[in-house]
Amino acid sequence: MPIVDPHARNPFEDRRQSERALLVRRGVQKLFFSLGVPVLPELPLASGRRADLVAVGPKGEFLIIEIKSSVEDLRADLKWPEYRLHCDRFYFATHPEVPADIFPQDAGFILSDGHGAEILRESPEHPLAGATRKAMLIRFARASAGRLMALERAGIDVPIL
Repeated sequence: MPIVDPHARNPFEDRRQSERALLVRRGVQKLFFSLGVPVLPELPLASGRRADLVAVGPKGEFLIIEIKSSVEDLRADLKWPEYRLHCDRFYFATHPEVPADIFPQDAGFILSDGHGAEILRESPEHPLAGATRKAMLIRFARASAGRLMALERAGIDVPIL
């Protein structure tokens, strides 16, 4: 299934996420939009993994936000440490019904209720190597442009910000 489905209720939803995860994602996206930080959902990485959310800060820093919708979701996920190879800062995001103390202290933490979100713990910085940053920037730009093209081809007006 493509990442962008212009006929879906939400064209960026690929039906793998739970309603709860989509709610968390929506709140996190609203937070970063208010900060002027673009966020791209479901970005495939060079490792073959797919990051839930990737953001690019004003200085070109990359943030990856891993959404966890339940305690079981966190416990079952053994791949999240690999995401640190693709970002300067790594965060977990969840909703108020998941206990905050189960998340590793060496990662940032975002709490989202779907209407908004708040960064409760800042992520430690681990700067990317220049070549990795360039590769991520190209990946982010190509995915963003490709998704916009798919929406426009489907006849969906895309606002120019």
